[in-house]
Amino acid sequence: MSGTVTAVSSNSEYSFTKPNRASIVLLAGLGVEGDVHAGVTVKHRSRVAQDPTQPNLRQVHLIHEELFTEVGGEGFKVAPGELGENVTTRGIDLLGLPVGTLLCIGDEAIVEVTGLRNPCLQIDNFQDGLLRKVVGRDEAGNIVRRAGIMSVVQVGGMVRPGDTITVKLPDEPHRPLDRV
Repeated sequence: MSGTVTAVSSNSEYSFTKPNRASIVLLAGLGVEGDVHAGVTVKHRSRVAQDPTQPNLRQVHLIHEELFTEVGGEGFKVAPGELGENVTTRGIDLLGLPVGTLLCIGDEAIVEVTGLRNPCLQIDNFQDGLLRKVVGRDEAGNIVRRAGIMSVVQVGGMVRPGDTITVKLPDEPHRPLDRV
Protein backbone atom coordinates (compact mmCIF):
# COMPACT_ATOMS: atom_id res chain seq x y z
CA MET A 1 0.00 0.00 0.00
CA SER A 2 1.38 3.40 -0.95
CA GLY A 3 0.38 6.98 -1.59
CA THR A 4 1.78 10.41 -2.28
CA VAL A 5 2.55 13.60 -0.38
CA THR A 6 0.57 16.40 -2.05
CA ALA A 7 1.62 19.25 0.28
CA VAL A 8 3.71 19.96 3.37
CA SER A 9 3.02 22.72 5.90
CA SER A 10 4.46 24.14 9.09
CA ASN A 11 4.14 27.18 11.31
CA SER A 12 6.45 28.48 14.02
CA GLU A 13 3.54 30.33 15.67
CA TYR A 14 0.27 29.08 17.14
CA SER A 15 -2.28 29.42 14.36
CA PHE A 16 -5.04 27.16 13.16
CA THR A 17 -3.75 27.05 9.60
CA LYS A 18 -0.20 26.31 8.48
CA PRO A 19 1.40 27.79 5.37
CA ASN A 20 2.51 25.40 2.65
CA ARG A 21 6.26 24.94 2.23
CA ALA A 22 8.52 23.61 -0.51
CA SER A 23 9.74 21.05 2.05
CA ILE A 24 9.76 20.26 5.76
CA VAL A 25 12.33 18.43 7.84
CA LEU A 26 11.17 15.78 10.28
CA LEU A 27 13.33 15.39 13.38
CA ALA A 28 13.40 12.00 15.16
CA GLY A 29 11.51 12.13 18.46
CA LEU A 30 10.51 15.77 17.99
CA GLY A 31 8.36 16.44 14.92
CA VAL A 32 8.57 19.08 12.21
CA GLU A 33 11.62 21.32 12.49
CA GLY A 34 10.52 24.85 13.39
CA ASP A 35 6.87 23.90 13.90
CA VAL A 36 5.17 25.13 17.07
CA HIS A 37 3.98 21.58 17.86
CA ALA A 38 7.43 19.98 17.71
CA GLY A 39 8.79 18.56 20.94
CA VAL A 40 9.16 15.52 23.17
CA THR A 41 6.26 16.61 25.40
CA VAL A 42 2.81 17.91 24.40
CA LYS A 43 2.61 21.30 22.70
CA HIS A 44 -1.12 21.59 21.98
CA ARG A 45 -2.40 24.26 24.36
CA SER A 46 -5.29 22.21 25.78
CA ARG A 47 -2.99 19.28 26.53
CA VAL A 48 -0.30 21.49 28.07
CA ALA A 49 -2.97 22.93 30.39
CA GLN A 50 -3.92 19.37 31.49
CA ASP A 51 -0.39 18.03 31.99
CA PRO A 52 2.66 19.54 30.27
CA THR A 53 4.76 16.42 30.95
CA GLN A 54 2.64 14.14 28.71
CA PRO A 55 4.55 12.61 25.79
CA ASN A 56 3.88 14.33 22.47
CA LEU A 57 1.98 11.75 20.43
CA ARG A 58 0.93 14.52 18.02
CA GLN A 59 4.29 15.51 16.51
CA VAL A 60 3.17 15.25 12.88
CA HIS A 61 -0.43 15.66 11.69
CA LEU A 62 -1.35 13.98 8.40
CA ILE A 63 -4.62 14.47 6.57
CA HIS A 64 -5.94 12.90 3.37
CA GLU A 65 -6.58 15.26 0.46
CA GLU A 66 -9.64 13.20 -0.44
CA LEU A 67 -11.41 14.78 2.56
CA PHE A 68 -11.06 18.23 0.96
CA THR A 69 -12.76 16.94 -2.20
CA GLU A 70 -15.53 15.35 -0.16
CA VAL A 71 -16.34 18.45 1.91
CA GLY A 72 -15.91 20.56 -1.23
CA GLY A 73 -18.90 18.73 -2.67
CA GLU A 74 -20.88 20.06 0.28
CA GLY A 75 -19.86 23.68 -0.28
CA PHE A 76 -16.72 23.92 1.88
CA LYS A 77 -13.45 25.14 0.41
CA VAL A 78 -10.42 23.61 2.13
CA ALA A 79 -6.85 23.63 0.84
CA PRO A 80 -3.74 21.84 2.16
CA GLY A 81 -2.49 23.26 5.46
CA GLU A 82 -5.76 25.01 6.26
CA LEU A 83 -6.82 22.39 8.84
CA GLY A 84 -3.44 22.61 10.55
CA GLU A 85 -1.88 19.49 9.09
CA ASN A 86 1.82 19.11 8.36
CA VAL A 87 1.52 16.51 5.60
CA THR A 88 -1.33 16.27 3.11
CA THR A 89 -1.59 12.86 1.44
CA ARG A 90 -3.36 11.19 -1.46
CA GLY A 91 -4.08 7.53 -2.05
CA ILE A 92 -3.89 6.13 1.49
CA ASP A 93 -6.81 5.35 3.78
CA LEU A 94 -5.17 7.09 6.72
CA LEU A 95 -8.21 6.66 8.99
CA GLY A 96 -8.22 2.90 8.41
CA LEU A 97 -4.62 2.36 9.52
CA PRO A 98 -3.97 0.63 12.84
CA VAL A 99 -1.96 2.10 15.72
CA GLY A 100 1.75 1.49 15.21
CA THR A 101 1.67 1.65 11.41
CA LEU A 102 4.92 2.99 9.97
CA LEU A 103 4.73 5.48 7.13
CA CYS A 104 7.96 5.71 5.16
CA ILE A 105 7.93 9.13 3.51
CA GLY A 106 10.33 10.11 0.77
CA ASP A 107 13.90 8.86 0.89
CA GLU A 108 14.46 8.77 4.67
CA ALA A 109 11.64 9.84 6.98
CA ILE A 110 9.57 7.36 8.96
CA VAL A 111 6.64 8.27 11.21
CA GLU A 112 4.69 5.95 13.48
CA VAL A 113 0.91 6.41 13.58
CA THR A 114 -0.32 7.09 17.14
CA GLY A 115 -4.00 7.89 16.68
CA LEU A 116 -6.72 10.14 15.34
CA ARG A 117 -6.80 13.89 15.49
CA ASN A 118 -9.53 15.06 17.83
CA PRO A 119 -11.21 17.88 15.90
CA CYS A 120 -12.04 21.00 17.90
CA LEU A 121 -14.23 24.08 17.62
CA GLN A 122 -11.50 25.98 15.80
CA ILE A 123 -12.65 24.11 12.67
CA ASP A 124 -16.00 25.93 12.86
CA ASN A 125 -14.16 29.22 13.43
CA PHE A 126 -12.34 28.49 10.16
CA GLN A 127 -15.57 27.65 8.28
CA ASP A 128 -18.91 27.50 10.06
CA GLY A 129 -20.45 24.02 9.91
CA LEU A 130 -17.25 22.24 8.83
CA LEU A 131 -16.79 20.55 12.21
CA ARG A 132 -20.00 18.53 11.61
CA LYS A 133 -18.44 17.20 8.41
CA VAL A 134 -15.20 16.00 10.01
CA VAL A 135 -16.61 14.55 13.23
CA GLY A 136 -19.92 12.77 13.66
CA ARG A 137 -21.47 9.51 14.75
CA ASP A 138 -21.86 6.16 13.04
CA GLU A 139 -25.06 4.09 13.00
CA ALA A 140 -24.19 2.60 16.42
CA GLY A 141 -23.72 6.06 17.94
CA ASN A 142 -19.91 5.88 18.13
CA ILE A 143 -17.95 9.05 17.46
CA VAL A 144 -16.24 9.07 14.06
CA ARG A 145 -13.28 11.44 13.65
CA ARG A 146 -12.18 12.18 10.09
CA ALA A 147 -9.78 15.14 10.43
CA GLY A 148 -6.61 13.14 9.95
CA ILE A 149 -4.15 11.17 12.02
CA MET A 150 -1.29 11.95 14.36
CA SER A 151 2.16 10.42 14.44
CA VAL A 152 5.62 10.57 15.99
CA VAL A 153 8.87 10.75 14.05
CA GLN A 154 10.93 7.56 14.26
CA VAL A 155 13.50 8.49 11.60
CA GLY A 156 14.08 12.05 10.48
CA GLY A 157 14.41 13.34 6.96
CA MET A 158 13.21 15.86 4.42
CA VAL A 159 9.64 15.59 3.08
CA ARG A 160 8.44 17.28 -0.10
CA PRO A 161 5.30 17.33 -2.23
CA GLY A 162 5.49 14.43 -4.67
CA ASP A 163 7.28 12.12 -2.24
CA THR A 164 6.03 8.55 -2.07
CA ILE A 165 4.55 7.22 1.17
CA THR A 166 4.91 3.49 1.80
CA VAL A 167 2.75 1.85 4.48
CA LYS A 168 4.19 -0.84 6.77
CA LEU A 169 1.52 -2.38 8.97
CA PRO A 170 2.42 -3.60 12.46
CA ASP A 171 2.17 -7.23 13.48
CA GLU A 172 -1.33 -8.46 14.23
CA PRO A 173 -3.53 -8.16 16.13
CA HIS A 174 -4.10 -4.63 14.87
CA ARG A 175 -5.48 -1.96 17.21
CA PRO A 176 -7.86 0.53 15.60
CA LEU A 177 -7.04 4.21 15.89
CA ASP A 178 -8.51 6.24 18.72
CA ARG A 179 -8.10 9.93 19.51
CA VAL A 180 -4.79 11.15 20.86
